[in-house]
Amino acid sequence: MTQTTTLPACCPALTHHWPLPEILDGAVLVSGRFNPAQLVEGDFQRCLISQPASIQRSVAKRQTEFLAGRLCAMEAMRRLDGRQLAPDIGEDRAPIWPNDICGSITHSTGWAAAIVAHKQQWRGLGLDTENMLSPERATRLAGEILTPEELAQMVAGPAERIALRVTLTFSIKEALFKALYPIVQKRFYFEHAQLLEWSDDGHARLRLLTDLSSEWHNGKELEGQFSVQDAHVLSLVSIAA
Repeated sequence: MTQTTTLPACCPALTHHWPLPEILDGAVLVSGRFNPAQLVEGDFQRCLISQPASIQRSVAKRQTEFLAGRLCAMEAMRRLDGRQLAPDIGEDRAPIWPNDICGSITHSTGWAAAIVAHKQQWRGLGLDTENMLSPERATRLAGEILTPEELAQMVAGPAERIALRVTLTFSIKEALFKALYPIVQKRFYFEHAQLLEWSDDGHARLRLLTDLSSEWHNGKELEGQFSVQDAHVLSLVSIAA
């Protein structure tokens, strides 16, 4: 279902859909395409979205992706329970959600999305999208994104899967961070998690390689999911209440 009213030309339509293999009960996902060339003065005010100083100083691309992400979040919350507000941005640059809501916002070239749910059902949600890396760039970046075990799996696997493997590993580790950071309030990085396995049907399993809390400790495993569409990878990690 598409929302098309009172939206700026730079983000003319929002779509309520589920582009991932496993539906999350009670969660709402909204996405929309955006075009920085069509951003005009006053779009933020007309959409009732505050523009932080850091965004005001940024280029049109960053302003538009921020606006589109907040529009997706507003529409997702409206569909969830009728409230109409956009999350502010915290000092750590993460969205500030209402106390009873967990959510996540993501964007790649020309596309933004947000997912929200009540904390009664989901403690953490991490949504991330990444443009598919070229095989050459994926090979160059693999050492920065993959653990030694993941690198060994990459080398042992088919060369034509390297681009997807590295892009997915990047994306799903970002999704893991977005899901866990609001819970543990501790930063962690690519080397602190391992993508154990993933399948063509969009399922994945991860393992923490560091202690973040007594609950989220080294060796703890989590499930994730992903889809590949329009030359980008969309990943989601969800933590049930």
